Amino acid sequence: MSVWFPCRFCLTMAMFLVFTLLTLSSFSSPTRAEIFTSIGQMTDLIFTERELVQSLKEYIEAEEMKLEAVKSWANKLDLLTRASTLDPEGFLAHPVNAYKLMKRLNTEWSELESLVLQDPSDGFISNMSVHRQYFPDEEDEKGAAKALMRLQDTYKLDSESFSKGRLPGVRYSAELTVEDCFDMGKLAYSENDYYHSVLWMQQALRQMDSGEDAKTPKADILDYLSYSVYQMGDLPRAIELTRRLVDIDPSHQRAGANLRYFERLLSKELRDRGQSQQEPADETPIQLDTYERPKDHLPEREVYEALCRGEGVKMTPKRRSRLFCRYQDGNRSPRLLLKPMKEEDEWDSPHIVRFLDALSDEEIEKIKELAKPKLARATVRDPKTGVLTVANYRVSKSAWLDGEDDPVIARVNQRIEDITGLTVDTAELLQVANYGVGGQYEPHYDFSRRPFDSNLKVDGNRLATYLNYMSDVEAGGATVFPDFGAAIWPRKGTAVFWYNLFKSGEGDFRTRHAACPVLVGSKWVSNKWIHERGQEFRRPCGLTEGD
Repeated sequence: MSVWFPCRFCLTMAMFLVFTLLTLSSFSSPTRAEIFTSIGQMTDLIFTERELVQSLKEYIEAEEMKLEAVKSWANKLDLLTRASTLDPEGFLAHPVNAYKLMKRLNTEWSELESLVLQDPSDGFISNMSVHRQYFPDEEDEKGAAKALMRLQDTYKLDSESFSKGRLPGVRYSAELTVEDCFDMGKLAYSENDYYHSVLWMQQALRQMDSGEDAKTPKADILDYLSYSVYQMGDLPRAIELTRRLVDIDPSHQRAGANLRYFERLLSKELRDRGQSQQEPADETPIQLDTYERPKDHLPEREVYEALCRGEGVKMTPKRRSRLFCRYQDGNRSPRLLLKPMKEEDEWDSPHIVRFLDALSDEEIEKIKELAKPKLARATVRDPKTGVLTVANYRVSKSAWLDGEDDPVIARVNQRIEDITGLTVDTAELLQVANYGVGGQYEPHYDFSRRPFDSNLKVDGNRLATYLNYMSDVEAGGATVFPDFGAAIWPRKGTAVFWYNLFKSGEGDFRTRHAACPVLVGSKWVSNKWIHERGQEFRRPCGLTEGD
């Protein structure tokens, strides 16, 4: 939703003031001081006044249009906030809603503030000043936009699906306007990401061509789109789009020069290939697979993203036949004898199990309540410097809870010890994480590879991971293991457990795993990293490296 500025108001007001000043100056000029002595001259003033009244009416109309723009904004936001405040997490579970919230508070509320400041409203400005410190900034808006692109890539969703809100599991409708799509494309363009720039500029053009009203000039969209298509190596289509741009705006500053440049490049390519004539440009609309997505730093990107979509999971009938369910009493733990934990095999090798009813709804809500005030952007350890830092491949917020913070945390810690048979005395604090729009953690190891980080020398490496799922996720958000093709989907109240190290203490490199981007929903998890020290008699060392 964008604030519409009545620019006509600014222009009319300026003309009104200039006209008034010119008219008044003519009255005060010595050469015109005796106008009253000539009816003929006075009749000119009648028409002057008529024009002044007309200018005044246009000024009033512009003021009313400004007020209507503010009213329209307020009414739309009133309806939106009534729906969003009923279920904030559910509303923000739709990634488009999350992106548009970032955009509204970073950009559009400021535009509204500028509009209101033309006729200052103390109450509004005071509220803006009080709340501005809590507003997302430009980086938040950029981050939310990049999250939509990440979801688009991971789940192979075209821009049309996002723009029209056609996502699996959504409970709230949300659509992107021409301006939203244009801004997405412009962000990608500014970072030399021409692949996504093409997809979003094409969507903006498609919506405009279908008749959607927009402030953005079509020439601007074609300008960005044609150059981005050129950067993707599609000269014929770049030429066709640039010709459209020239037809719309023959005086465009760059279009003519770009068109001549593209045509020279294409002629040279044809000569090099020994062709005399270029085939007509492909008129098929640009789709997700029209151009190849550029490679990035992650070698297993395709496998990882396929697993996130539920593709390529290597669960064969033979493997499934080796999976069982059982009651787990933690080797006759007194706390589990009367009510043992239900355990299901998720994978055979490496062995991954899921515990059912590992957390109650009341415990989950208490953990979230304790964590929310402490949530901060999750960090990773820089492999070169050893310093904790934020990274684009880990997008979530986390908090650390001690057993002393609340009896619920102490009880959960004790339960983890009872179920796994491992001491948590040397384990890390309970880490609580919440994944936002497009939240993810790309493939990584939980254990530290040699040489160990200095902070692991006392308690040893991360022997095992215990992961609580504290919410259901409508779409996306799986925990995947690219090495052996496993995908584990979040189920509220359950927990999964696996060993990161062999009994010999060597890292099990098969356990490289990832938290897939959350497509729709709000994903809450908590995990306990259990360390080696104190486990000497609970999980004795093996005699060979692979034990």
